[in-house]
Amino acid sequence: MKINYRTGRQFICLLLVLFSFPLLAKSILTGEDGYRLWLKYDPVKQDQQAEEYRQQFAHWQVSGKSQTAQVIRDELENALTGLLGTSAPVAGTSGASLIVGRLAELPESLRQALKKNLPASEEGYLIKTVSYQGRPVTVITAKTDVGALYGSFRLLRLIQTHQSSRSLNIASGPKLKIRVLDHWDNLNRHIERGYAGESIWDWHKLPVYIYQRYYDYARANASIGINGTVLNNVNADPLILTPQYLDKVRALADIFRPYGIKVYLSVKFSSPQLIGGLKTSDPLNTQVKQWWQDKAREIYQKIPDFGGFLVKANSEGQPGPGDFGRTHAEGANMLADALAPHGGIVMWRAFVYANEKHEERSKQAYSEFKPLDGQFRSNVLLQVKNGPIDFQPREPISPLFGATPKTPLMMEFQITMEYLGFSTHAVYLGPLYKEVLNTDTYARGPGSTVAKVIDGSLFNQSVSGIAGVSDIGSDRNWTGHILLQANWYVFGRLAWDHSQSAADIAGDWIRMTLTNDDQAVATIEKMMMVSREVAVNYMTPLGLHHIMGADHHYGPGPWVDFLPRDDWNPVYYHKADKYGLGFDRSPTGVNAVAQYFSPLREQLSDPKTTPENLLLWFHHLPWDYKIASSGRTLWNELVYRYYQGAADVKVMAKQWQELEDKLDPLQFQQVKMAFDIQQQEAEWWRDACVLYFQQFSGRPIPEGFEKPHHTLAYYEHLSFPYAPGQSGR
Repeated sequence: MKINYRTGRQFICLLLVLFSFPLLAKSILTGEDGYRLWLKYDPVKQDQQAEEYRQQFAHWQVSGKSQTAQVIRDELENALTGLLGTSAPVAGTSGASLIVGRLAELPESLRQALKKNLPASEEGYLIKTVSYQGRPVTVITAKTDVGALYGSFRLLRLIQTHQSSRSLNIASGPKLKIRVLDHWDNLNRHIERGYAGESIWDWHKLPVYIYQRYYDYARANASIGINGTVLNNVNADPLILTPQYLDKVRALADIFRPYGIKVYLSVKFSSPQLIGGLKTSDPLNTQVKQWWQDKAREIYQKIPDFGGFLVKANSEGQPGPGDFGRTHAEGANMLADALAPHGGIVMWRAFVYANEKHEERSKQAYSEFKPLDGQFRSNVLLQVKNGPIDFQPREPISPLFGATPKTPLMMEFQITMEYLGFSTHAVYLGPLYKEVLNTDTYARGPGSTVAKVIDGSLFNQSVSGIAGVSDIGSDRNWTGHILLQANWYVFGRLAWDHSQSAADIAGDWIRMTLTNDDQAVATIEKMMMVSREVAVNYMTPLGLHHIMGADHHYGPGPWVDFLPRDDWNPVYYHKADKYGLGFDRSPTGVNAVAQYFSPLREQLSDPKTTPENLLLWFHHLPWDYKIASSGRTLWNELVYRYYQGAADVKVMAKQWQELEDKLDPLQFQQVKMAFDIQQQEAEWWRDACVLYFQQFSGRPIPEGFEKPHHTLAYYEHLSFPYAPGQSGR
């Protein structure tokens, strides 16, 4: 199927009746609306570098007749035509200066020169400049067609970012085997905790009506090495497993397959009762086992490369094996046994907590799964959120990382902005991902980083994975905010190679998406790299957490105390009183630090050695406690950080404003409007939280800070019944 890659540039025609309104004449008429993401393929600047590209890649050839080989041809034709203004594929290799294909398909003389440099991974690729038939030739090769596709996108990235293409020798393979996006999308197209519009999957029209967007989604994922997608919400609807919906899933799987992407499904554990007519879903029941085996067989008959199941069980009201007196291992293994004959896996989420356990929430996942280590089948991975609570702006690492040497753990990051201001706050998550991946667990002594846990190298595990909760929706710019596309991009890049720099990845994304102007790139990259810390300051400084509004999680809500579970209420987490602030998880409190390895355990037990950005996560400290780095009291430091965060948003907005003449007008305007919202909401967070905590501290706001815009009562009575993510919509 020939795909039109160039549908993204929009031309907005505006009929202006000027009369006595001359200011309207400055309206934006044309621009890039963000649809093309980082695959814009606009002409490179006419310079010596561009001429070098043209000489090298004026003629090219792709070997093979598979669907993936055709995808590579289509991508190169569109990309090189757009970037270089010339594209001349040749029928054979004699006239080609770029040759792409699986190693087995290349001429023998080339194979011998390339074989020793090719990565071992089936998905890895090699890009190498060699001498062939008396002239230099760039070769992209791999063991598989999908590997060659990844290599082709890597070469195009070099051109898009204006890097040298001379004497290339790039060998690359993924550090993680399973690299998936988790879509929290419901069958009615509402996205739970999704902030970029409704779901991109139009389940009502599938399997017959196929959108161009599905192909472009696959292209974007393949370009950054993502090889799987979980199509539906972890709070799963059992209808997804009915024949009607499996036909719809098959249609998407057929589109994604040539791009190296497998589909996975979230499943409801009680499906045998809900759609199977059984009286139980007990994982040890013979009929239940047979039902899942039959269902797996049915799925694989329709989708031979189906990836497997994602399961949320016995968490937040979802059914699970615990309902029948069984363990998580027994539940996961029953599903794993059904999938194993077909090569499928189970991703079993470790996000579990329950009031009846009478244990502090941050400790429950460890307590639940640590004793089960070694009891899971080999095709089961535990999917663990990066922190022990729930995707907060900053958390310590989950203590589960490193605690299950016999059970592979896969990372679950959030890409969507559930707790970081939704799709109007510019927060680049690369620094957060790197902060977590580089944290030392000390599971096998120093150097036992989280990255080494999840890639399998620390415990010599053969299966590895990482998942990102998607921020993709139906907006033309995909993520509701152009700058937030970078979080999808950096997730994929780090899933492929977690050793890469978040700053370098940001720079690549800026050049491919916004501009190649060096000054603008430097400014935007610096802005992106500080943006997460800025958001932490105006939302949850010093280790505060879970103080957002109820249900929809929009805006501040440190006063919320009416939810039915204690550990859903912000007051449970900040413990503000007249004596101080913070949750005591040290040995004098709930002793959550005991779940970490030494010396991390000892470091976090003492406020003097606890990192300042996690102080209030682990300690309840007096209002006059001295912060070592600044000498300020806890109260003054708290106020300072809230005000600094809000002030820094204004700085970011001003920096963006100064780049207007270097950016596409529509991209510029979209981000400018979002910054207008972010500035207002940063001050809202600042004022509401400072006023709320002030009533406990009994201390004045220090001199030099402006007064809050409204009273605490004003902020407490704000209501947002139709905010994105609101339950029941």
